Amino acid sequence: MSIRTDEATGAAPPAGTSDIHDPASDRVGRIETHGIEAVPESDRHGRPSSLFWVWMSANVAYLYFVVGGVLMLLGLPLWEALAITVVGNLWWALVGWLAVSGPAAGSPSVTIMRAMFGVRGNTVFGAGLGVLIGLFYEVINVAFATLAALALLGAFGIGLPPGGEWAVLLVVGALSFVIGVYGHATILALAPWFSAALAVVFAVLAVFVFDTADWAYAVEPLPVADHWALVMLGFAIVASSPLSWGTGADYARYLPANVSKRKVAGYTALGGFLPAVLIGALGAVAGTAIDMTDPQLTIGEIVPAWFTPVFLAMIVLSSIANNVLVAYSTGFYAQALGARVSRAATTVVTGVVATAAAGWVLFLTPSFLDVLGASLELSVTVFGPLVSIYAIDIVLRRNRYDGRALADTSPASPFWYRGGVFPAGAIAMVVATAVAVMSANTTLWVGPISQALGGADLSAVVGPVLAAALYAGLWLTIDPYRDPAKRPAATSDPHAVIIETTDAAASARTQEEPA
Repeated sequence: MSIRTDEATGAAPPAGTSDIHDPASDRVGRIETHGIEAVPESDRHGRPSSLFWVWMSANVAYLYFVVGGVLMLLGLPLWEALAITVVGNLWWALVGWLAVSGPAAGSPSVTIMRAMFGVRGNTVFGAGLGVLIGLFYEVINVAFATLAALALLGAFGIGLPPGGEWAVLLVVGALSFVIGVYGHATILALAPWFSAALAVVFAVLAVFVFDTADWAYAVEPLPVADHWALVMLGFAIVASSPLSWGTGADYARYLPANVSKRKVAGYTALGGFLPAVLIGALGAVAGTAIDMTDPQLTIGEIVPAWFTPVFLAMIVLSSIANNVLVAYSTGFYAQALGARVSRAATTVVTGVVATAAAGWVLFLTPSFLDVLGASLELSVTVFGPLVSIYAIDIVLRRNRYDGRALADTSPASPFWYRGGVFPAGAIAMVVATAVAVMSANTTLWVGPISQALGGADLSAVVGPVLAAALYAGLWLTIDPYRDPAKRPAATSDPHAVIIETTDAAASARTQEEPA
């Protein structure tokens, strides 16, 4: 039996897809109607350059200022903190590479990952982890924005009644998710304005920071092993931000299928890399002049009084802008868990959960910054393997994805594999994550591999490299792709996915779980 999904066949698309042209599906000011299904060619539009502003607006963010300060709190010299900021953010090149799968499939990243983990496996490794990652960063953004909003009210002498901080949290939460509910077109329209406003504030801040920086700043020398352990820990913290963005396809999927891959990858990577490096470096330089444990409070030591409210307002706006992209993609991930509701609805639900969690972290835990630091240190052990498997799959398939085939979740799907799980993806993810955890050296956990290496934290390197190598090796040696004739890259049609099976195998698979 030959199962072929190809736009040229004229066959009806699988359940969950739509070939109906809907000109209102992606318009500014209207709630986007497309979800995790493939976007029809008739609805494709736009230019790769728009991706630069999308990623720029999301990453002109206060979080990078904090991360730059954290590098200084670790006790690193300024020049090393700056170098780590640049090198750690080189992972943005990988984020750009992931984005090229969007125009190819016309689908969001969580749908494309069914090719790597299988229909059922993706529920755990794609959608499940995606929801957790999304909620993690939504909580961070809501918490930052709430703290800044409370400080801003205090700067204007506005007192709050008992419990008033919870009301501020709710307002911030609502503002953080409303744009994500509207979706793609509205995000693209607002992105340049967010980018410009935030960039101006950071540019003014840079003037004050560089004017007061201690360029002769020195730290106490450490033993070589301890020093390199701090360097690798700092690298892991910086790398955790770009490695968390395995969602590049979400914002590129409306582009025509024949768009330049180089431009899609370049504009995506540059939009994230530039603000992450510049703002992170600014945070590191600020760390030579003030205590970066809580820069919202200490920034007043190096800026005029009139600028403090501007700085706090910037934190609120940048956190909301970052949450726009995070909330949008988290809605897709939640939808892919099997929820039979719209992306807009899942965005609202996950937003409510994140806001509640942010309240718990802010008002009911001892130290928000301690929780944040520990979380960032360990998060890279999961983020790294996940995005590297995605990246190497694009290479192996030569970026040939069929969005309609990926939307088919029945046992007849070419991505059903073995019981709905692709062993290559599942094994690579579990093994690489386990090794990364054992290679980590954080404030909460020191793995045995790190201990054997004198405390060096190699999780941000070992996890991604091992995951990619293991996945590629398994992909080439297990069914179905150990047969070169069955590999998607072997087909002549870039929009086709062909999987050959025997009639008996197809029948057995259908009996295992009816469609």
